[in-house]
Amino acid sequence: MNNSEKMSGDDKSAVPSKIRGRVSQLRKFINHHSHQYYVLDDPEIPDAEFDVLFSELVQLEQEFPVLITPESPTQRVGGKPVDGFAQVRHELAMLSLDNAFSDQSILEFDERIRERLQREDAFIYAVEPKLDGTAISIVYEDGVLVRGATRGDGRTGEDVTHNVRTIASIPLQLSGSKYPQYLEVRGEIFMPRDGFEALNERVRAKGEKLFMNPRNAAAGSLRQLDPRQTAKRPLDMFAYSIGVMRGGEMPGSHSQSLTYLQQLGIKVCPELQVVEGAQGCLEYFREIGAKRDDLPYDIDGVVYKVDDFDLQAQLGFVTRAPRWAIAHKFPAQEQTTTVVDIGWQVGRTGAVTPVARLEPVLVGGVNVSNATLHNFDELRRKDVRPGDSVVIRRAGDVIPEVVRVNLKQRPKSARLVALPDKCPVCGAAVLRVEGEAIARCSGGFTCPAQRKEAIKHFASRRALDIEGLGSKLIDQMVDDGLVESPSDLFCLKPAQLTELERMGEKSAANLLESLERSKNTTLDRFLYAIGIRGVGDATSLVLAEHFTSLDLVRDANQEELQDIDDIGPIVAEQIHSFFQQPHNKVLVEKLIAMGIHWPVLVKQSVSQGTLFADKTVVLTGTLQTMTRAEAKLQIQALGGKVTGSVTGKTSMVIYGENAGSKLQKARKLDVPTADENEFLSMLAATNP
Repeated sequence: MNNSEKMSGDDKSAVPSKIRGRVSQLRKFINHHSHQYYVLDDPEIPDAEFDVLFSELVQLEQEFPVLITPESPTQRVGGKPVDGFAQVRHELAMLSLDNAFSDQSILEFDERIRERLQREDAFIYAVEPKLDGTAISIVYEDGVLVRGATRGDGRTGEDVTHNVRTIASIPLQLSGSKYPQYLEVRGEIFMPRDGFEALNERVRAKGEKLFMNPRNAAAGSLRQLDPRQTAKRPLDMFAYSIGVMRGGEMPGSHSQSLTYLQQLGIKVCPELQVVEGAQGCLEYFREIGAKRDDLPYDIDGVVYKVDDFDLQAQLGFVTRAPRWAIAHKFPAQEQTTTVVDIGWQVGRTGAVTPVARLEPVLVGGVNVSNATLHNFDELRRKDVRPGDSVVIRRAGDVIPEVVRVNLKQRPKSARLVALPDKCPVCGAAVLRVEGEAIARCSGGFTCPAQRKEAIKHFASRRALDIEGLGSKLIDQMVDDGLVESPSDLFCLKPAQLTELERMGEKSAANLLESLERSKNTTLDRFLYAIGIRGVGDATSLVLAEHFTSLDLVRDANQEELQDIDDIGPIVAEQIHSFFQQPHNKVLVEKLIAMGIHWPVLVKQSVSQGTLFADKTVVLTGTLQTMTRAEAKLQIQALGGKVTGSVTGKTSMVIYGENAGSKLQKARKLDVPTADENEFLSMLAATNP
């Protein structure tokens, strides 16, 4: 008979006090380090050390199930599927916000507030981005998460507690010991852009339907009946207000309330600011708009709130929205225009894609004259013809696409467009494999369009990240016959470059230096750069981590490739086929001969590595040739321990670009430091 069979279901006292104490200690450790990792992005211990702590807690809870509680970190992984969503009545209605679409509307909003409160001076506003996600209400009782509910119609939502519990950045237990008896937190659940792209790449590899955008992906993930599916989705949350609080002291302002939530371990948007008056709001709107595309999440505007809670109470509400808040939306992302013609563009894999040539129109602040139609089947499905009036939008706020045709305005002369039988660039035959939606140029690298796109992909930020090698410059190089293959980039001479348009001696020298620097890369970046069909940056990372070497990837058969999670039969066939083609073999060998290299990923036990044996290393700043996780793997494989804080016991600090206080502290404490190039040299010395 085991320990759990000797005690009654709720008899925790029968569990030895030493065990109960250890379980409590483990939960505190795990919650602390989860907060450091998922909320603060500043891990203090290596992943392996965290996994050991987590495994110990799982083992103890399995041995003594009476100790399992809903707030235990082991309960995040998702339980059994539910039959449906129960209805939840919000204690305080989750109202929507009025929208404004111009600076003048914000000036009028501010004026109405001052008139209502009979004040001449400027108000203090709390301002933050309006995330393009889905609203959520999360309730904590005595510091423990007990319920998560969607906004619904504002009065009644759906109980999605089972799914909210799987989101790593949402604490199951509030931090500290001074939390309210009852706390309702309101926020926005969203899917970061990188996570969305990785999710779609996994879906694509399995041959399933892609998600349209991060917002729909987040909303759909939150409404899964099976929480194990939600747990696989890269969801995150920023809190934006306190709904109801009892048994605690409410802060005096909105900005203070969010600071208070942060102290309880709840994540808030780092772009939150406090500004003065309407002009301060508009300046913030312009600042956020300028860096909108660089944010790691989608936003569709900015929210302004009168910061002082007493003033909010005086202003009150209208039927559906507070008087003290407003959403300032970015310019409309959909517009109507006319199709002038339908042309065809050729991508790096030979895909011949229909493109709508449009009467230029401003969409989301960008002048759009072309919009993708994706493939010939999509062209037929949407039935787009020259002369049509169409609605277009910037998909993901980046790529313009045709949404729909206004058939009522179709001219009688509008005619269907046929798929070309020859490539519009090189004249080679256009082929369409049965069962595929995409038609392809058969010209391969003899087609200038494919050469250009392949080289642009090779040099892109997620590939070898060759700074200074832009699209127009690559077009020139190919057109002038300087470059026919990515490997030719590393044969360029200064005299050749200075002959190009707008390329002086200094620019040429900078580009050659960037090319040389790009040779220090990682295996996953290299696999992504060489342009295997169906292999994006997420799949290339999976390949690199699984096989650890290029030779093993090249030699893998389709069955071995399909054994990897998230790689389906189609992508497995494309990977295998790529490395069987003679011209691809030549390309890869040339690139390696040109000096492209990367640290060797090793799966062996750390005892086989000695470079960092018994040393404690801190990583800081942005590394260019690998992620911090990859650098951590290298250090651990060579006997080292990676921590998140610098102390007198730290053996070395390895730093990249924009290193801050950790590097300064290391120098103050005389802790040895190494930049990224020095770190790569160390790794190279261990793998001659």
